[in-house]
Order: sequence, then structure tokens, then C-alpha cells
Amino acid sequence: MKPKAASASGGNTLSRRIWKARWFYLLMLPGLIYFIIYKYIPMFGLITAFQDYSPSLGFLGSPWVGLKHFKQFFGYGSFEKLFFNTLIISLQSLLWSFPAPIILALFLNEVRHSAYKRVTQTIMYLPHFLSTVVVCSIAYQLFSVDSGILNVILKSLGQEPVNILMNEASYRPLFVGLGVWQSTGWGTIIYLAALSNVDVQMYEASMLEGAGRWKQMWYITIPSILPIIMTTLVLRLGDLLDVGLEKTLLLSNAINRNVSEVFDSYVYQRGVLNGKYSFSTAVGMFKSVVGLILVVTANWLSKKLTDEDIY
Repeated sequence: MKPKAASASGGNTLSRRIWKARWFYLLMLPGLIYFIIYKYIPMFGLITAFQDYSPSLGFLGSPWVGLKHFKQFFGYGSFEKLFFNTLIISLQSLLWSFPAPIILALFLNEVRHSAYKRVTQTIMYLPHFLSTVVVCSIAYQLFSVDSGILNVILKSLGQEPVNILMNEASYRPLFVGLGVWQSTGWGTIIYLAALSNVDVQMYEASMLEGAGRWKQMWYITIPSILPIIMTTLVLRLGDLLDVGLEKTLLLSNAINRNVSEVFDSYVYQRGVLNGKYSFSTAVGMFKSVVGLILVVTANWLSKKLTDEDIY
């Protein structure tokens, strides 16, 4: 006997499904409006990358120059150095700051004293709410040659002061370390939320088989939160070339300029301060294209290796 065809007014129609999930769409509306206003509408401004943009002429009145600004950017004598500096700092930040909240969340999940766990989490969240200016100011208070706490201690012990802030070799570890300290605690939130959804019965069954805490973490906990880990990794790769302008400007100086100059600082110096908006847009568009390629590639690899993807 053939099944009856669903009527046009049946419960499977699009309008009925939308009405049934109306509260979910309503909750999604503020985020959707945000992305439309601040992410999608500004994309119209990308046309300035192919113009000699003038505010007086506007988007449609400015003369078209094709790939002129891209050629200037790629033909810049220090392009390789800029790309290398940006890539090295970004990869080092990813290498240290991405696994740090995962590891910390796994260890916090093993803490059984609830009061100690809450206090520890609260303390770890605090650096996230500090501005970049405050974080860099703390670095200067700690590592300043004349009055920094570290060098004051070294002098009291009869040791020579260490010039960390004016040293090429220490710039990248300092830059990455400050980022890890500021973001790790806040980054644990999403992983602790994922860990709270792990089925307790799996732990109980593994205990009956004689599995200890480490084996439970390796064979149950980590595989259970692997989809969240892969999703955050793929999304993180989209911002790989965004090093951070504020921290770069605050920590860089004439001595470490050779390793501290990145795309963001170069665009700020040449594009923003000199009023070359089209050039700045071209560099930003290049970074966005690289980020898009990385996201698509990482998502494809994630699908192939772990069967997890974001779309």
C-alpha cells in the first residue's frame, strides 16, 4: 500500500516548521542582525581595494586602478619579512594558546573540591577582562630594566639585569606569553561546558574495567569533546594572520623592530596614518583570503581525519 502524499498544509511545510521553531529564530535574531550590520554590509567597502579611494568622491566616484595596490603590497621590499614575522608569531600563538585552555579545562574537570574549583576559575577569568594596554603595562612593570620587579630581584641577588623589553630574542616569547596568560582562563569556559555533557555512565563502566583517571581522560573525555576542539581550531585558523595591532605597537620599539613588524603594524603605519585607505583595504582583503583558504582546508582535513566539520 503506497503512503499518502503529504498535503500542502501538512506539518512538514516550511512555514509550519519555522513557526514551530519561532523562539529559536527569535533568539538567533540579535546575532543575525549583528553580523548583517557589522560583517556583511561593510563587505561592500572591499571595492576600495581596486580604487584610489577618496572620501570626497565616495565609493562609486573614486577612480578604478585594478590591482595596483596589491602589486605595491606584494612588491614591497620587506614583504617576505612581514609575512615571516606575522606567520611565526601567529603559529607560535596557535601552538601555545590553543591547547592551553583544553589542558587546563581537563585538569579543572578532575578537581573534586567545588569551592576551590570555583575560586580558581574566577581568578583565571580575570586577565581576560584586562585591556591590552593594561596587560602591556604589567609587562613593563615586571621586566623594565630600571624598575622592573624581575630586575630588582636580580640586582638584590647580585645578578646582572636582563633587558627583556629591548631584545629581539625575547620579543616573540613575551608577545605569545602575554597572550596565553590573558586568554587561557577565559578559553576554558567552552571546554568545561562540553565536559559537563560527557555521559557519567561511561566513566562508571570504565572504572569497572579497571581504568584509572589518565585512561579515562585519554579514551573518554578527550574523544567526547573532540568535536568542540576541531570546531574551535578551524575557526581559529581563520584569524591566523591577525596578530593584534595594539599589543604590537605597545611592545615594539626601535631595537626589536626587525622581528616585531607585522602586517597589522605595517598597514597602520602606511595605510591609516598616511591616509591610504585603498592600500589598507587591499592588505586586509589579502589576509581575509588567506584566512578563508585556511578555514576551508582545515575543515576538509578535519572531515577526512576525524569525521567532524563545521559545515
